[in-house]
Amino acid sequence: MFLSEIIAEDRIRKAIKEGKFDNLEGMGRPLPPDEAADMPPDVRLAYRMLKTSGYIDDERALRKEINRVHDLLEHLEDESERYRQMQKLEVLTMRMERIGGRPVRLEDDYYPQVVRRVRVKD
Repeated sequence: MFLSEIIAEDRIRKAIKEGKFDNLEGMGRPLPPDEAADMPPDVRLAYRMLKTSGYIDDERALRKEINRVHDLLEHLEDESERYRQMQKLEVLTMRMERIGGRPVRLEDDYYPQVVRRVRVKD
């Protein structure tokens, strides 16, 4: 056993005796499902570190950004900026599909709406 493990175990025992683990938030409830459970063990730690550091997309943040781009498209007048935002929307949608998030649901008449937004008003 390494010295760091001995020190950690000692501190955990001391915290238990002092009652620092009593009444923790979520106590008695099951842990959330492990999103890395299906990954090989040697990849899990790297995945968790990258996710914690913000290098792996969070589904909630992607949805928020997709909604923001949708709203922006509704109000943009500049055709070149609309085109840029449409490209961004396409990239965000692909990223959402890549992380395996819930699919982005677009209305059946979405394409005509986008075309109408991209055209410059007469």
